[in-house]
Amino acid sequence: MKEIELKYGCNPNQKPSRIYMEDGSELPVTVLNGRPGYINFLDALNGWQLVKELKEATGLPAAASFKHVSPAGAAVGLPLSETLAKIYWVDDLGELSPLACAYARARGADRMSSFGDFIALSDVCDEDTARLIKREVSDGVIAPGYSEKALALLKEKKKGSYSIIRIDASYVPAALEKKQVYGVTFEQGRNQLNVNQDLFSHIVTQNREIPEKALTDMKIALITLKYTQSNSVCYVKDGQAIGIGAGQQSRIHCTRLAGSKADNWFLRQSPQVMGLQFAEGLGRADRDNAIDVYMGDEYQDILADGVWEKTFRVKPPVFTREEKRAWLDRMTDVTLGSDAFFPFSDNIERARKSGVRYIVQPGGSVRDDAVIECCDQYRMVMAFTGIRLFHH
Repeated sequence: MKEIELKYGCNPNQKPSRIYMEDGSELPVTVLNGRPGYINFLDALNGWQLVKELKEATGLPAAASFKHVSPAGAAVGLPLSETLAKIYWVDDLGELSPLACAYARARGADRMSSFGDFIALSDVCDEDTARLIKREVSDGVIAPGYSEKALALLKEKKKGSYSIIRIDASYVPAALEKKQVYGVTFEQGRNQLNVNQDLFSHIVTQNREIPEKALTDMKIALITLKYTQSNSVCYVKDGQAIGIGAGQQSRIHCTRLAGSKADNWFLRQSPQVMGLQFAEGLGRADRDNAIDVYMGDEYQDILADGVWEKTFRVKPPVFTREEKRAWLDRMTDVTLGSDAFFPFSDNIERARKSGVRYIVQPGGSVRDDAVIECCDQYRMVMAFTGIRLFHH
């Protein structure tokens, strides 16, 4: 197929809309079901690049959950602990395949942002992964293939209209890429940076010890940032992004945004949240919304008399600021990546509150010395890559 006509562009008033190969060749994608839209394809193609590179960098199956051309989550296929399986709502599915674990992690990191996502999978979608996807609210999926049972399950989703895209895994795009803005054509070389351990060799802090797990997390952080709208930072722990901040004009706002998401990921594992007793029949999305409000400053919106009964079987106690801080102090060994340099040490101070111990960033700020000094104060390890990863 050389062209796919789309329903409309970014918005319903933007017609006509299509995707095609400028050189007249065949498209590297095949629509197996549904009718993906313009933004769906943007998410799909960005997501595919991300998971493809994660698989190449780590040797593990990878998955990404995309929303509005930035990942809400990205992860590799490491086994789930009992706690993670529970907070990701997959503890009833039994032992999952590595690919399904990758998607459970990608989806579970920030379930609020992942609602209605477009999924990218590095490997052929298996039945385990399809069963997980089928019951989540999602717009579509892209993968290099689908098992017969997985495809049948996915085709049942959204009354048969779920978007399923197969991509040619051997496809290699041209070295130059183009796009148009206001009728003007932009051209640049594709960002073909190979994220490997050589990028982490320039350690600038007194503490120079980076364990293997942290090196893997650094790779995940940088590859995720490579396909996240800038400014962007990414908190990673144990093989998955746990907080992604995208598209902020100020880096400290980006660091705070991503840090708050990382905090929420860890707070979900606290006894106060794990012990919530939800009303019978409350769906996963409603439970996610309830947890988000319960953990936030507006908790009275869900705990007020006459309101809590709609969500909980037993009224939970207030999760106090002091209790939350005490729990968050247990979060350690988090990795933080940034797509450009940190201009001030306030980013490091904020990162410390979310358990960051390992940092990877380009370096090059006139205040690098102050940033390094702040890292040394907290015994953090920081590597300078010398490589910026802006994405727009």
